[in-house]
Amino acid sequence: MAKLKTALIIATMAVAVAGCQKKRPDTLPPGPGGPVEPGPGPGPGGDGVAQPGSAEHFRQNVVSDTINFDLDQYDIDARARQILDSQAQWLTQYQNTRITLEGHADERGTREYNLALGDRRANAAKNYLAARGVSPSRITTISYGKERPIALGSDEASWAQNRRAVTIVIN
Repeated sequence: MAKLKTALIIATMAVAVAGCQKKRPDTLPPGPGGPVEPGPGPGPGGDGVAQPGSAEHFRQNVVSDTINFDLDQYDIDARARQILDSQAQWLTQYQNTRITLEGHADERGTREYNLALGDRRANAAKNYLAARGVSPSRITTISYGKERPIALGSDEASWAQNRRAVTIVIN
């Protein structure tokens, strides 16, 4: 009886392993060092010009994709207004483009406090863009708090860079 159980287990495992094997594709990719045909560059003609309405086109045509904030603040200052105005102008031109506004904070404070602050920063930018004619339905917000710093350091220069809201083009 034990031999029969062992044989059944081995047979079941063999069937399971055989069923998991991948089927070899009909066409294999070229091996290493094989001929590679150059594809188009970032733009339609490979000329370095981004596709209109794309994330790269957005970054090329706005003042910046990032606004910064003072310590424990989420108000939109004059520099942030200039940046958001350029973003609103671009977004008005590309009506089908959706964006995500990411809110960030520096490393000081608790995780919960910084998530809430990042949320207020992202929503302040969203409200500003909405006031400039960008439909709020095209904008989502997310807060990363202090979890995604761009400057690694525990000094005022690093903290100032990390207190920000970033506009990300989705499509």
